[in-house]
Formats: sequence, C-alpha cells, structure tokens
Amino acid sequence: MITDLFTIIRKEWNEMLLMRGSKRSGILYIFIMVAVFGIVMPLQSREQWFTVPLLPLVWSWMPVFMTTWMVSDAIAGERERHTLETLLASRLSDSAILFGKIIAAVLYGFVLALVNLLVGALTVNIANPNSSIHFYPLGFFGALLLFVLLGCLFIAGLGVLVSLRAATARQAYQKLAIVMMVIFVAPTILLQFLPKNSLGALDTFLTNTNYTQLLLIISLIFIIADLIVVTIARAKFQRPKLFL
Repeated sequence: MITDLFTIIRKEWNEMLLMRGSKRSGILYIFIMVAVFGIVMPLQSREQWFTVPLLPLVWSWMPVFMTTWMVSDAIAGERERHTLETLLASRLSDSAILFGKIIAAVLYGFVLALVNLLVGALTVNIANPNSSIHFYPLGFFGALLLFVLLGCLFIAGLGVLVSLRAATARQAYQKLAIVMMVIFVAPTILLQFLPKNSLGALDTFLTNTNYTQLLLIISLIFIIADLIVVTIARAKFQRPKLFL
C-alpha cells in the first residue's frame, strides 16, 4: 500500500510540473510563488511580519489555494487525457489511487506554504541585520502549520469530489473555484456590508484575539470537515462507476 501511494504521488507531482508545458516551467512557477509570498510580502511587512499574526496567516494560506488546479486534474484530467482507464486497469487499489492523489495535492500546498513561511522569516531577518534574530512564536507557528495542513486536506478532498463529476479538468477547476468562492470569499465580501459599529467590533476582535487559540479551534472544525469530504470521496470513488 505504501509503495503504491508513493507511485501515485510521484506520478501526480510529475504531471503537476508538466502542466506548465515542461518541468522547467513548472519549477520556475514554484520559484515565482516562493518569491512573491516568501520574499516580496514579508519585505513589505518588515518587523510586523512577526508581530502581526494576521500577515503570515493570510499569505501562508494563499498557496493552499494553488492546490485547486492540481486536484481538479486528479480525475477529470485523467478522463480528459484518456488515461483514467489505464490507471484503473492497473494493479493499484482504489484506496491507493484516491489517497495518493489527495496526499500529493496536500503535500504540494503544505510544503509550499511551509517554505514560504521559512523563507519569509529568513528574508525579514536579512532585511534587518542590525536587530536580533526573530522568528514566529512557536505555539502560533505550530497552530498555523496544522491549520494549513488541514485546510489543504479539505480542499483536496473537495476537489476530488468535484473532479469525479467533471468531464474535463477545466470544468472541474471552474466548479471548484465557484465552491471555494462561496465558502471562503463570499463571507469576506459580505463583511463590507456590515454596519460600521459591527466592523469596529470585528476590527477590535482581530486586534485582540489569541490567534493560536483561534487557529486550533478552526483546525478542529477542519478535522470534522476533512473526515466528511474524504469519507464521501472514498464512497464515490468506485472503479466500476468510473469505467462507465
């Protein structure tokens, strides 16, 4: 089972790099992501990168959304390229195929976010050579990594569900993008229509809140959501139906 999982993960990463036309282009794209979220954004924030938890939280979450186009290709892309039948006809079990694709997407988003956070910390310290070495509060850093990991798993599981019902990778990506907007973006837009006193209370909450505790609470919610989407995905991922 472990060997089969690594086989699928390696296959997914190779295809992910080739989505940009070539492996070189795929690697260059990753470097650009690290440059933007790991260097440019921290440089703009300077010392606030470590003192305002909302900054690393927001920018570390952005790479997580990059998993959407990868996981959209998980099933629909195989179907579109007519390689799904070959994959299903292999000796690999349904669980190895499904969880291999999910794990590949989760690791991609999580590792990219982790690299951005570490590069960001290094960037800010290099930009301020005269001050002492700074790093994220360890409790917050651990809670943030857990939050990102579980968030990646939620998006990956949700993406597989959408990809199972899509004819093409583009169609899967468009559907998943709509779902993501409803879940994550729409609430942010609706906040703009709140009364000023409510916005003031929200601003006070964001300023005074304990982000470590907040991330742990949200992580608990993600654990439940992850179990639901992964369980449904496992139930829907049935070889006979996929052949049809």
